[in-house]
Amino acid sequence: MIMSIKLVAIDLDGTLLNDNKQLTEENIAAINAASKMGVNIVLCTGRPITGIQRYLAQLELQNEREYAITYNGGLAQTINGEILIKHTLSFQDYLAAEAFSRQVGVHFHVDGKNHIYTANKNISQYTVGESFLVEMGLRYRSVEEMNPDLEMPKVMFIDDPKVLSKARDQIFNRFQDEFSVVQSEPYFIELMPKNVSKGNAVKELAERLHLSLDQVMAIGDQGNDLSMIKTAGIGVAMENGIDEVKENAQFITANNNESGVAKAIRKFVINK
Repeated sequence: MIMSIKLVAIDLDGTLLNDNKQLTEENIAAINAASKMGVNIVLCTGRPITGIQRYLAQLELQNEREYAITYNGGLAQTINGEILIKHTLSFQDYLAAEAFSRQVGVHFHVDGKNHIYTANKNISQYTVGESFLVEMGLRYRSVEEMNPDLEMPKVMFIDDPKVLSKARDQIFNRFQDEFSVVQSEPYFIELMPKNVSKGNAVKELAERLHLSLDQVMAIGDQGNDLSMIKTAGIGVAMENGIDEVKENAQFITANNNESGVAKAIRKFVINK
């Protein structure tokens, strides 16, 4: 017996949003239709909650309680701010990662609760772009000036793709046994507490909602989406996704500029 989908976990950048970082009317319509059917629509992103509020405001989600998974699974919360799941790094984790970034010659920053912090005097253009994208303030703080009690859901090695690709293997080899390490964009490698992933957060949230994983569909395009693609009963890859995501998905939908999310929702949720 094939169970009906009750939760749809959707990545944001490269998946729900087109290349102009906008929601298409087709995606909005499909999401709203599914929500009216009682399906939980869960945005799953590496961004903090501040970086998705504008999109939540455009959606007319109908369920009494709506959820979002942020920081690649480091945080799961209601869209009203109630924290359900929280995993953070220690200050010693920050010190080790920051020192290693200098060793391999890659820019680095940390996501705090309200600001992005970097100890790079020559701040990376990608850090500036990330600050704008997620609508969080940017602060320069030397390592000595950093607050040891700062909540840090994740830290990021962030640089030009050519620079980052040269250091990629060294970063993964150094940290992958102790932490969760994912490359979410050609210019981002993200470091989070061990076992933090979108897949684990989706699983925990489904359990809280008393849903089986067969009732979950996940849609994504990049390496940080792979865990939820594998976890969900139906994993959907975007046509613009990386090969590894496509290889592990049950279905490949249209690309992010052609409302691939809407097409998947109509196929597996609305018209089923």
